[in-house]
Amino acid sequence: MKNLIALFVGLLVVFAGTAQKSKFISVNGPEIISMDGKPFLMKGTNLGNWLVPEGYMFKFGEISSPRLINEAITELVGPAEASTFWKKYLDAYITAEDIHYLKSIGVNSIRVPFNYRLFTNEDYMGGRGEARGFMLLDRVIGWCKKEGLYVILDMHCAPGGQTGDNIDDGYGYPFLFESQEDQQLTGAIWKKIAAKYKNETTVLGYDILNEPIAHYFDKEKLNPLLEPMFNRIIKAIRTVDTNHIVILGGAQWDSNFSIFGPPTDKKAVYTFHKYWTPPTKAVIQDYLDFRDKYKVPIYCGETGENTDDWVMDFRKMLDSNNVGWHFWPYKKIDNARGFVTFGVPQFYSNAIAYADSARVSFADVRRVKPKNIGEIKQALDGFLFNCQFKHCTPNNGYITALGFKTR
Repeated sequence: MKNLIALFVGLLVVFAGTAQKSKFISVNGPEIISMDGKPFLMKGTNLGNWLVPEGYMFKFGEISSPRLINEAITELVGPAEASTFWKKYLDAYITAEDIHYLKSIGVNSIRVPFNYRLFTNEDYMGGRGEARGFMLLDRVIGWCKKEGLYVILDMHCAPGGQTGDNIDDGYGYPFLFESQEDQQLTGAIWKKIAAKYKNETTVLGYDILNEPIAHYFDKEKLNPLLEPMFNRIIKAIRTVDTNHIVILGGAQWDSNFSIFGPPTDKKAVYTFHKYWTPPTKAVIQDYLDFRDKYKVPIYCGETGENTDDWVMDFRKMLDSNNVGWHFWPYKKIDNARGFVTFGVPQFYSNAIAYADSARVSFADVRRVKPKNIGEIKQALDGFLFNCQFKHCTPNNGYITALGFKTR
């Protein structure tokens, strides 16, 4: 009898230990929990400039959003050549080699910014239709699954624009908050994404709206609309997916948590972004207080773009306060403030000069357009060649500052 009792107790212990494990990254109070039931601290990067091109990462000064970048390239080489460029760009800028490299230096997760247009029939980066959007996400998720990296899917650009600046690829105002049609489309896209990846354990969670409501706008009018918007989108996601974390960013560039009340979802994580601040605990104290008050996880979804010394100090401060992070960005042209960099191609200064010129009328376009378009095409081909991982150079100082291995 004693042996049977001992066996029964042993089985209960095994079962209890197994029950604590999950197929998905989850949440327990202020901790994000890995599949083995232990706390998980995100340490990684953002794949910025891939599915959401940004002007400064093309070294453009005057044009900044994907729409404006595409307009300049199309004016230079025509719509057919521009479409071809973007298709090649999507295949070259981030590859399996990039993901393998990130894993090899110690990264455990990545954040993937995407544009809602990838899931509509709007023309975007040389194509249209949700099949292409899912093909691109499937590709990067597949690479990460093979390497053992977790993925956050980040709607960087929402219908109508959630920010009101170049970051959301919109029209200079957060129209999302004033358009029922755009809100419905946002929820519908997230629902489709969640339905597609509801059983995918490589996906860590969904960052619902990147950096909503820039500080230029009427905060008293717009800020109260943000949390109800999050709740509606989460409700749409939960109709098809109860497995994944949902990630909510504060107003004013993911900095203002005062818009949040008590959590309405048991798998909610709250994200803040910080740039160009002192690398001190005081900078994140409000978020630590929020974590303590509501017993929810917080995480730094974007930071960086600074010196190696600052990166090291800020990273160590986050680590010491048990705050996970994804530094921005992974890759940039001719810049040491990222994980890797690549060189400026020949004749690229001509493309920069055109992009930064004033072009209000068609007469302006004709006046400033370079005479030798062959050189422009060579510059764009050179960009596609140089940005491939095999032609990139690791920024070892930056990588060391983040506590990763150099190769």
